[in-house]
Amino acid sequence: MLLLVVWIVVVVLALVVLGALVHGVLGALQRLGRELQAAERDVRPLLEQAQATGARAAALPSVEQRRNAG
Repeated sequence: MLLLVVWIVVVVLALVVLGALVHGVLGALQRLGRELQAAERDVRPLLEQAQATGARAAALPSVEQRRNAG
């Protein structure tokens, strides 16, 4: 009888520990998602500026074209 009580206590404790671990992991994943969204909001203007600069640079004549034209 005592052995059955010990096994029940062990199973309950194991479930509590696993529940705490799952809760911690899910919380960390949610925090990571929020951090990634915030980082994307911070970087988005820089990315758009870099793309615009790249488009302007691509529209300029190259050094070789300027040399041949002049």
